Amino acid sequence: MQEKSVTLILLFIFLLGIAGCMSIGRNFPINPVRDLQIGKTTKENILHMFGAPWRTGIEDGDKTWTYAHYRYSLFSGSKTRDLVLRFNASDKLVSYSFNSSYPEDASR
Repeated sequence: MQEKSVTLILLFIFLLGIAGCMSIGRNFPINPVRDLQIGKTTKENILHMFGAPWRTGIEDGDKTWTYAHYRYSLFSGSKTRDLVLRFNASDKLVSYSFNSSYPEDASR
């Protein structure tokens, strides 16, 4: 009986550890963000800089690509990073937004 209790306690601790951390999206390089140019950067350039987007969509009739990495943890706080790009009909960058809660990203 005692061995079964120890096994259950270890299993509970293991599951708690797994449940305590969760990631959504994909990590992506942030250095190329400074090279983005409205009206000049193309979808092809973006693919070369960041790879395939995590999500795609439409905003006010323009195509959007989203790169995001959200890391949630019960024990060490959450860290999030996202880049949303908007393109016109010619596949040129119309606008973009980069947001991050990583302290090291603030200096870039």
